[in-house]
Amino acid sequence: MIEKLVSEKESESLEFKESLSEWKEIVETVGAFSNTKGGIVLIGVRNDGKIIGVDIGKSSLEDLANKIKENSDPMVFPSISIKRINNKNIIIVEIEENETKPILTFGRVLKRIGKTNQKLSSLEIRKMFLSSSKTYWDELVCRDAVKDNIDEKKVKQFLEKAKFERRLNVDVSIDAQEALKKLNLMKDNRLTNAAILLFGKEPQRFFPQSELRCARFKGIKPLEFVDMKILDGDLINQREDALKFVKEYIGLHAEIKGTERVERWEYPIEAIREAITNAICHRDYEVTSNVQVRIFDDRLEVLGCGSLPEPLTIEDLKKEHNSVLRNLLIAECFFRIGFIEQWGTGTNRMIELCIQHNLPEPIFEESGGGLVVIFRKYHITDEVLNDLNKRQKESIEYLKKNKNISRRRYASLFGCSVRTAFNDLQEMVSKDILQRKGKGKQTYYELL
Repeated sequence: MIEKLVSEKESESLEFKESLSEWKEIVETVGAFSNTKGGIVLIGVRNDGKIIGVDIGKSSLEDLANKIKENSDPMVFPSISIKRINNKNIIIVEIEENETKPILTFGRVLKRIGKTNQKLSSLEIRKMFLSSSKTYWDELVCRDAVKDNIDEKKVKQFLEKAKFERRLNVDVSIDAQEALKKLNLMKDNRLTNAAILLFGKEPQRFFPQSELRCARFKGIKPLEFVDMKILDGDLINQREDALKFVKEYIGLHAEIKGTERVERWEYPIEAIREAITNAICHRDYEVTSNVQVRIFDDRLEVLGCGSLPEPLTIEDLKKEHNSVLRNLLIAECFFRIGFIEQWGTGTNRMIELCIQHNLPEPIFEESGGGLVVIFRKYHITDEVLNDLNKRQKESIEYLKKNKNISRRRYASLFGCSVRTAFNDLQEMVSKDILQRKGKGKQTYYELL
């Protein structure tokens, strides 16, 4: 095993040191590995992987163990052993990820990133501590908050709604403070961050970053405002106020289905509501930026704050995945009033609703340290449609319901040759209607 490690390069879990004289750097690496996923330090190996060996005295291993113990807080006790390779002694220091984080070495908190040890900021240290202790930010006591900062009317309205939506077994006439205790929104008889954000009279007095910003821009770039609103107040009302703003600036069209007149929004309202709810509920409230809803001529964006909670990835959002909560108490309260389901299905519903609405799937991406959900229109104008033949027009309708189309599928659908299918599809690519993907026989086309 060690021979194989020596043949590898330094990495997120492996470091080489030439001698015990580098003991300070060794201690720092032990701390960094403890704060990350663990790792191995090989002493007596050059950076290029060449084994040079190390001189080992009677108390060398004991001295190293003591230096690691004395300069780490909480103390770290790695496994230290000797391996003889090519008649040379190698010291092996094996470190496991520490359950209690952060580990300080020489008064600093380091984390292993790639093959370097990087110092963490105070915010990163705080997040590591909360993650390690399994304490959620919204569970912490809100400093300086007192009972009078809570709007008792909001608490009563919440209880009534929770009783209706989830059959919450509680007397809606109980005292607000008693209700907050039953909802775990008080800790040692003090208000939590979640209590202030959900039921506070002035939440932004304590958390200015909890505002929600809505904007309608002219055109397709965030340059010129048509309108902009800053929504303050509690998180429950913010959700509804943000949706009201959206409805002011997206189209509502009437369709005749049979003998009935049916009104249809430009975007699926339920999908937008889901995106806004997720952004409010799952944002990182220690980040100073605001949740934003931005409306353009060709799209609507909902911007959250903070990266996806580990271990979720962007790809996970497009398939079945577990619900990973960042704000446990806020999420539980949102669940009680029917805002969320807590099953990790919200993003899947957004996708399904957009497809049912004959729109492209929403785009999920991380940008500027936050998750962005982008709802798009099909940008094909009547003028562009008039320049297309019947097959091409019908293929657009097909693609609105099906993700992609190949040349052979096109030819089969419309009774034409593969060559004609190719020409039709290439013309739509040149008009920026379709994009071509894949190579050779695996080539297919999607709507832009």
